[in-house]
Amino acid sequence: MTGDTSRRSAAAAALRRVWGLVYRHLALFRRSWPRLLELMYWPILQMVVWGFVTAYLAGVQNDTAGIAAGMLLGGVLLWEVTLRSQMGFSISFLEEIWSRNLGHVFVSPLRPRELVAGLMAMSVIRVLIGVSPAVLLAWLLYHFGLFSMGPVVVAFFAALLVMGWAVALGVTSLILRYGAGAEALAWSVLFGLTPFSAVFYPVSVLPAWLHPVAYSLPSAHVFEGMRAALLDGTIAWGHLGAAFALDAFWMVVMAGVFMRQFEDARVRGALLNIGE
Repeated sequence: MTGDTSRRSAAAAALRRVWGLVYRHLALFRRSWPRLLELMYWPILQMVVWGFVTAYLAGVQNDTAGIAAGMLLGGVLLWEVTLRSQMGFSISFLEEIWSRNLGHVFVSPLRPRELVAGLMAMSVIRVLIGVSPAVLLAWLLYHFGLFSMGPVVVAFFAALLVMGWAVALGVTSLILRYGAGAEALAWSVLFGLTPFSAVFYPVSVLPAWLHPVAYSLPSAHVFEGMRAALLDGTIAWGHLGAAFALDAFWMVVMAGVFMRQFEDARVRGALLNIGE
């Protein structure tokens, strides 16, 4: 009984520390409405621009064009989940660096895994704030319901969310290693993966030698599954399973890289002056 009580107390203390980190970032939103506006701005802008493209395609008297329009808009909205997930994690970490707070965070009892849990929680909050208005506007303006694909959309969201976390762990590892010189990757790295993620076209469009590269990314499997759901309402269980398996693999690899770079930064004393 004593051991169980001790474990529950430790878990409760860990949750309080994670909540403390999350609350610190939520307080920034409460005091600065431009931060909230920035979260919604890019997803809405992307949705509006691509929405006009899909509206044009849907107006073409062709059944294939109408299906392609839905695929484009679905791809835009789902890819924003990955982008906002990765940026939400990375930028929350960068907020600690910009405010010179990283050293103070680790003087506290907060453990590295609790920091990661807090950043993941902030990532989910940022995704919901950023993507929800775009999904709503897609339905109001273009009559495209993302959830018309059924409950499998939740699985797509989850797979892309975890992929964003894996990429963000890699980005924060580079920031820990190289400091301010790697900060630009927080905004750019996922855009470099877009051509191989098959967001707007099937993997078959890519050259054959790039197929293994595409299928090594969880996102390619998610978007192949999305197209199957939009075409005939089927759930591509093979692609969905592959997406989650790759998510698990990349999370384990990136978590190991992050912990190694974190320990190295602590030994070098870089946690106190990173970004300078």
